[in-house]
Amino acid sequence: VQLQASGGGLVQAGGSLRLSCAASGFTFDDYAIGWFRQAPGKEREGVSCIGSSDGKPFYAGSVKGRFTISRDNAKNTVYLQMNSLRPEDTAVYFCGAECTVVAGTLIFGSWGQGTQVTVSS
Repeated sequence: VQLQASGGGLVQAGGSLRLSCAASGFTFDDYAIGWFRQAPGKEREGVSCIGSSDGKPFYAGSVKGRFTISRDNAKNTVYLQMNSLRPEDTAVYFCGAECTVVAGTLIFGSWGQGTQVTVSS
């Protein structure tokens, strides 16, 4: 399983970024794919997940209404459109496979390297 996140950068509060996750090494269509983030000194936070067959999305409360997850199975790619960014969204964002919600928390079976998102105030 290989997952490569990209698209991070520096943006002002209120701005937007779109992250991409390119996947390889497995049957992409069969897996739910999602995103989690890790900020310095904070616990890992599951951000979003999109189902394999139904494409049903899940969002953490902290990003609901601002972030949109989507997938393009023909390109083996998942996207995370992030709008109305806030300084508290600053973190390294990772994409992961086999995401599922357990007791309201997103967990992931595997993940790749992340991409840094920095939101300035």
